[in-house]
Amino acid sequence: MPLHDWTDERGWDSVHPLWLVYLVEWIQPRLPEGYKAFLGGVPALTVGSANGKPDVSVRQWGPRPAVEPATATSVIEPDLHANVAFRLDPQRAVHIDYHGQLIAAIELVSPRNKDRADAKETYTNRYLGYLRLGVHLLLVDVLPRPKGFSFSDAITGALGLDVPPLSPPFAAAYRVGEVVPVNDDMGSLVDLWRRPLQVGQPLPTLPLPLSVHESVTIDLEETYQRAAKRAYLE
Repeated sequence: MPLHDWTDERGWDSVHPLWLVYLVEWIQPRLPEGYKAFLGGVPALTVGSANGKPDVSVRQWGPRPAVEPATATSVIEPDLHANVAFRLDPQRAVHIDYHGQLIAAIELVSPRNKDRADAKETYTNRYLGYLRLGVHLLLVDVLPRPKGFSFSDAITGALGLDVPPLSPPFAAAYRVGEVVPVNDDMGSLVDLWRRPLQVGQPLPTLPLPLSVHESVTIDLEETYQRAAKRAYLE
């Protein structure tokens, strides 16, 4: 099934979780011994209010009490009691674990990841965070909007890589390699696979790196096709 035209985002909320599940099913039997694939919660925190600030309810605010000498068992009272309403990011990603350590991840970009300036910044930092922690990443963005913005370009720009621009829809894999000296500092080698996607054409096959020498080949077309059919997407 060729790539759909996702300028119309209706149906994405059905395809997205199914595609993640089928990616896990594809990866699990192909992993070397000791690796595990699962749907993981993304450890990002976003603020759930329209103006970009948390909802705060102050429970107690008053003058500071006189400071008493602290003892080993004394409790130092806080200056402020407040209820702050945060919303944990509900999105999931495919995580690859090796003996309890996160090794690699697959992220499927959703409309809410890039619908506002703060969302673009938050999710760019999240995707870069994987690489900075030495976690290999496969990033897939089938959504062409908004025009003029690309997570691929944001990532390569932040890494200081001089490569041609890559607008969505796209798929890109990043392998974090050995530590090397960079300008009197220490950095890491990064290998890239970048593929433009085209409406009406099959999706590519890309590697999901597990280490410098190991990877799992991901058939994006096969897994996408299964998800789209399950979501009744013609």
